[in-house]
Amino acid sequence: MEQYTNLAITELDQFVFGRCPHPLKVGRGLTLGAGTVYPELNFTLAPMAINATTMAEVLSEYAHMADQACARAVALEVPGLVIEFELVPDLTLQPEWGAQVTAVLREVLDKYAASDGLANALRVTPNDIREFVRPPLMREGPKWDQMVSSFELCAQAGADLLSIESTGGKELHDDALLNADMAGSVFALGVLACADMAQLWDMIVSVAARHEVVAAGDSACGFANTAMALADTRHIPKVWAAVVRVLSVPRSLVAYEHGGRGPGKDCAYENVYLKAITGYPMAMEGAEAACAHLSPLGNIAKATADLWSNESVQNVKLLGGMAPTVSMEQLAYATRLMNQAAHAGGASLLRDWLVASDMGHDPQAYVLRPDVALKLAAEIVAEPTSYLRTRRAALVALAALREGQAAGEFSLTKPEANWLGRLSRQAEQLPEDEERFIAEMVAGADRQKVRLDQYGLDV
Repeated sequence: MEQYTNLAITELDQFVFGRCPHPLKVGRGLTLGAGTVYPELNFTLAPMAINATTMAEVLSEYAHMADQACARAVALEVPGLVIEFELVPDLTLQPEWGAQVTAVLREVLDKYAASDGLANALRVTPNDIREFVRPPLMREGPKWDQMVSSFELCAQAGADLLSIESTGGKELHDDALLNADMAGSVFALGVLACADMAQLWDMIVSVAARHEVVAAGDSACGFANTAMALADTRHIPKVWAAVVRVLSVPRSLVAYEHGGRGPGKDCAYENVYLKAITGYPMAMEGAEAACAHLSPLGNIAKATADLWSNESVQNVKLLGGMAPTVSMEQLAYATRLMNQAAHAGGASLLRDWLVASDMGHDPQAYVLRPDVALKLAAEIVAEPTSYLRTRRAALVALAALREGQAAGEFSLTKPEANWLGRLSRQAEQLPEDEERFIAEMVAGADRQKVRLDQYGLDV
């Protein structure tokens, strides 16, 4: 296991889109982080039944989506493309079905690589089906076995990159999120989720090594993106969602400390921190992901991206064509502008414009500012354990938000400002004594919701 204690990127002028200290060769002719930003297209089925009798139709739909998207990429002279296949639960519960779709997508991508020279890679993301059992069994049982099989079969069928949006700790984090419970969130993310990530990513890295593919990144989507969605609908404060975003950094970093090598998962907005820490290329999403979800981060997320994604779009008909093809065009133009800016020596200028356009409107954007991320990431990795890193993340994120508000870099309503103070007081109560903290949280944990033994806690 590798433990990061310093940043791979320390200077702001080195922290731009399309470049990273450790470029990564993947797939058929792609090198990520070497100067070019590539689109990463994510598509899924329109609502339909998935079963043994419809699998022929499912395979045909995926093949058609990929074929039309690749054709549009070639027409727009895209220099390279990543396609992400996020398995819906049915395709993970029946691992051979997900592998069949993987093989179909691999065939289409190989065809365009051969006929048109389209550099490409295929990311495959099995679904974390462990949460279908309550309380979840994280390390054993039929759902764990099915998920492991899904990784194995998809890697064998042609995946170049393996990812997941894992959910360890979410069974307790949901309540902590809704209640703005700092200690509960830190326990779920900094203790439970990190323990789960360690054993989960040991498995993923092992599968990837056996099949000579790349173990890419995880995403705290079920934690921080859930917070973002709840803040958008005013169910929780925006400042709380901003803090949860930073709290997710130590958890997602575990994937890399156990052998992951990127590119980080697109919906992991914490990737700006992970790129600074690891130096590996990262995918990001923003404005072009509105087909999947809304966010206050549409431009700032581009600032340090090496892949630019649309998140996930259903295969439905729009006036311009099928939605995945339309998304492909949107990504092509977004990345073309970024690459032109870099070619003309203006990457830093465009980055700063992208940052400035969002950072004053929402504290969630402010904590993604590259300079803020560099400062906070350095403090996070200076701590020796996952809990202490997550505790430090809370303290430094709240300090940065207080400083930013005081400097007028973003504005808060009076209720939001009050929440900033309340959350700061909660964070200051987090003990430095990790054993004491864990003992207190274990004693109060609802055993109807969580199996603590599944996280390696001796209870």
